[in-house]
Amino acid sequence: MATLKFLSFLTLQLILIANNCEGVEVGFYQKTCPNVEAIVKETTKHYISIAPTLAAPLLRMHFHDCFVRGCDGSVLLNSTKGNKAEKDAIPNQSLRGFQVIDAAKSALEKECPGIVSCSDILALAARDAVSLINGPTWAVPLGRRDGRVSILSEASKNLPTPFDNFTTLKTTFGALGLNVKDLVVLSGGHTIGMSHCFSFSSRLYNFTGKGDMDPNMDQNYINHLKIKCKPGDVTTIVEMDPASFKSFDTDYYTMVSKRRGLFASDAALLTDTQTKHYVLSQLNQHRSTFFKDFGESMVKMGQIGILTGREGEIRKHCAFRN
Repeated sequence: MATLKFLSFLTLQLILIANNCEGVEVGFYQKTCPNVEAIVKETTKHYISIAPTLAAPLLRMHFHDCFVRGCDGSVLLNSTKGNKAEKDAIPNQSLRGFQVIDAAKSALEKECPGIVSCSDILALAARDAVSLINGPTWAVPLGRRDGRVSILSEASKNLPTPFDNFTTLKTTFGALGLNVKDLVVLSGGHTIGMSHCFSFSSRLYNFTGKGDMDPNMDQNYINHLKIKCKPGDVTTIVEMDPASFKSFDTDYYTMVSKRRGLFASDAALLTDTQTKHYVLSQLNQHRSTFFKDFGESMVKMGQIGILTGREGEIRKHCAFRN
């Protein structure tokens, strides 16, 4: 039954990719809302200047949006009396930064009402958040439309988890048209942000159910993490990249190479020849291709399952269907 469900999900995602691989372009709003990128960037800059740690949640929000129903802004929708939305799924309950998207939408509705989709705003805000904390920038193809459906269970089932091994990650990414290089490159987004202890505590205290530690994690790092994360801790948060968790850089790959990636999914990158080679190739900052690669993979991810033309809608408020 589980296999049949997964095959149905895989077929659906491939259909979405095939039907929607075109329709977005850089400069899509040039005639209808020429200041769209400047308005989103200024709004994002305002919030990031106050709280730099919002950059990681904005990037993660775009990622979580695209991995469920494609990049259609469905993660932005609120639950209703008759439906629990993606936003309330456990993996999304720690998302922050919705106020940034709402503020940008409000400004754009004054500038060019009914023109710019919430899904496009999210794609731009994720790019701007990264660039504002010393990361790369990239041209964002625009023209997405907003979806009308958001279902909690789909987020729970379809989002990658911190506990995934390489085979599972490869399958999940592959189902959405992303290859192994995209997987290792997009994982580099863990160079910014924080995580709750419960996302990795099994690696510290009960890796195989026998009260043991994960042998794939550096012993000294485990001892360091145990000081912060006690058994059963569900509230404490720690930096994913302690050396520079507020700055977008290549340090994540250094951490992974030293077996200090926080999640099992980070450690999984060392279990495959191709991803391990990429990790090690980024350790020399002067030869690193990560910034260029990240922009390319973000553009690719940003076109998963998009709605274009007359599909979907242009929401007036990002948290509600029209």
